[in-house]
Amino acid sequence: MTPNHLLPPLMLIGSNIVMTWAWYGHLKRPGWAMWMAILVSWGIAFFEYCLAVPANRIGYESGTYTGQQLKVMQEVITLSVFAGFSVMVLGEPLRWTYLAAMGCLVAAVVFIFLPVD
Repeated sequence: MTPNHLLPPLMLIGSNIVMTWAWYGHLKRPGWAMWMAILVSWGIAFFEYCLAVPANRIGYESGTYTGQQLKVMQEVITLSVFAGFSVMVLGEPLRWTYLAAMGCLVAAVVFIFLPVD
């Protein structure tokens, strides 16, 4: 695998870990005022963009991935990261319906990477 194949998915994993904390980490701080949760989330989200934007540019401009492939890949990464976060941080159980939905998205990744010719 070349760096252009490996770097975008790794950077998207990193960006999704950061963004999950930005979007959902404040749920563990119910005492925060809404404005505080928003400002902290925006501050964290900046670092997510510092990973996501270059990941998509590198993947797309190198010709390694199409925009559609990057988007579907990102969605599966997002749900995978959130599954771990919801269990480990929020203490929520991983239900079979969530896993079934993930299976459907993994199938979407398979379809989006199939050759069209």
